[in-house]
Amino acid sequence: MATIITDLKNNFRRGNVHIRLIYINAAVFLVVALTGIVLRLFNLSSASLVQWFEMPASLPNFVVQPWAILTYMFLHADFLHVLFNMLWLFWFGDLFLRFFSARHLRGLYLLGGICGGLLYMLAYNVFPYFRPVADYSFLLGASASVLAIVAATAYREPNYPINLLLIGTIRLKYLALIVIGMDVLFITSDNAGGHIAHLGGALAGLWFAASLGKGRDLTRWINLALGWVAGLFRPRKPKMKVHKANADRQKDYDYNARKKAQSDEIDRILDKLKKSGYESLTTEEKKSLFDASKR
Repeated sequence: MATIITDLKNNFRRGNVHIRLIYINAAVFLVVALTGIVLRLFNLSSASLVQWFEMPASLPNFVVQPWAILTYMFLHADFLHVLFNMLWLFWFGDLFLRFFSARHLRGLYLLGGICGGLLYMLAYNVFPYFRPVADYSFLLGASASVLAIVAATAYREPNYPINLLLIGTIRLKYLALIVIGMDVLFITSDNAGGHIAHLGGALAGLWFAASLGKGRDLTRWINLALGWVAGLFRPRKPKMKVHKANADRQKDYDYNARKKAQSDEIDRILDKLKKSGYESLTTEEKKSLFDASKR
């Protein structure tokens, strides 16, 4: 068991950012599932507990749990839900990294999830069709984040060929249009909230790719915030201090060196005085000899 955990840790450290995100989503899914099993053994429900980390459609509920805008994108309803989202993240995360950086992927995953969650909440509070169910509707899943990565890659390389089983080769822009079009068509289905969030994530991906092409990185503030949070948990290196004893020792060394140089210079002048007389001395040598006689 210890070896398995060690291997997982090493794979997580060595993996690219999309692999790490897959590990995090899988770990969260396992923790939630195991917690649900334990609670069920005691005839307790885990739904109310998990709900605190899901994205609420109701604005008053969101005010009570604002952290849900981040936590909901790491939760999944069941095994197939997390499986398909992670497969898409694996395929398109790898493709995304061919054209963008790891920091961009990390930031866009969060940006897509945030935009998807906000559009979901906005739609449920604006459109009369959704208002009756807004108070008890919640969103979970990484779909909005994944669709942001897909849309950004499609915008950057629209003609990139994608091989699909039973369909064949299709250009990436058409695949993205099909996925986004299906979300629009099913916006009033039983999973309306999920489709709305997908559209929010896709719009975030397009916005990011278009802005980056103009020299503006929309994920910069997210990466700066993540760096700041990581810095809080990073062990600080002790500052190097120069001890006073070392400083004093250096001062004594410099003083002694200067004294020896002055003494050697006076000895040289005196030897010259004995051999050639006072008149042979230069002005500087006479001054040095005069100053030495006064000490």
